[in-house]
Amino acid sequence: MTPPPGWYRDPSGPHLERWWDGTAWTEHRRAPEPTGYGPAVGRAPAQEPVHCQAQPGQAATVPLSTGAEAGAGAGSGPGGGPGGGRGKALALTAAAAVLVAAIVTGVFVLGQDDGGSPRTQTPPGTATATDPSPVNDPPSPSPTDSEPSADDPAVVEDQLNGITFPLPDGWVLPKYVAQDDVMMTTDGTYDCPADGSVCRHGLVVSRTVTATAETSPKALARQDIEDAADDAYDEDLIGNKPFGGIESHQEVASGPVAVAGRAGYYVRWRVKTAEGPGGYVQSMVFPSTVGTESPILVRYVFDAGEDGPPLTDMDTITKGIRPVGDADTGGGVGSGIGPTD
Repeated sequence: MTPPPGWYRDPSGPHLERWWDGTAWTEHRRAPEPTGYGPAVGRAPAQEPVHCQAQPGQAATVPLSTGAEAGAGAGSGPGGGPGGGRGKALALTAAAAVLVAAIVTGVFVLGQDDGGSPRTQTPPGTATATDPSPVNDPPSPSPTDSEPSADDPAVVEDQLNGITFPLPDGWVLPKYVAQDDVMMTTDGTYDCPADGSVCRHGLVVSRTVTATAETSPKALARQDIEDAADDAYDEDLIGNKPFGGIESHQEVASGPVAVAGRAGYYVRWRVKTAEGPGGYVQSMVFPSTVGTESPILVRYVFDAGEDGPPLTDMDTITKGIRPVGDADTGGGVGSGIGPTD
């Protein structure tokens, strides 16, 4: 039901009144008259009201229904007598409109402050196609870690033991490795010479020594070297022998070593296998720099031959081991690294 012509609150400027010509809003506005029930009382603009056509995609806005609608619709149209069903419906609609107008006026009156001046009230309305959509600031790009430069070696962190390892050229982070204490492996795999399973030319393991009360780095390194050789070149975790088993071994180097600023010890074996070129195994033990300073065991497994990594990588990795957060503390083997073939 369309409201009758009159002055109504301007939906685009609640502090003004705007002339509704019964069909659409005009461009005539004025300051509001004293508040009362129903549409604002006042003469129509002297000039013929200008009809505002809604732009394509824009919904036309009409004022809230008021009590003036009661007289506009009662008893009009076919069957619109007082006793007709349509008359009753129009009467109920008019009553509802009067109630809405009373509520709107009450909200306006209650919105006045103690000095009697009205506070700004924003009437509820329906968003149209031309209402500006809320614009959110685009999210700021999250800072990303800078790519390491060519002069900065990659670093692998052993959070459990509080140390970091350098990652030399040709070495990568472990992928598809059963042991969870492997820090790095050589890049790529090959078919093991004896059973066709998957082998790698090199790997480095870091773990905490917990199975014994012994704390001497020298004693722990000498106890571990045989197990390290067996795990690497004799029998694997599922009982297979990728290299056909170990035929012999020879100690090629051992001695004190400084690791992450701590005094440690290392032992290195040259292992010969039934199939394949065999390899080198090194056990190195040193006290942790964190917590209870439990001994840390680092194992090196390097295949021999032209496909294996250079033995100098053992010293490179050892010298580059650092406590987490300390880039200056290092170490290295204090004696020769043994034969390289």
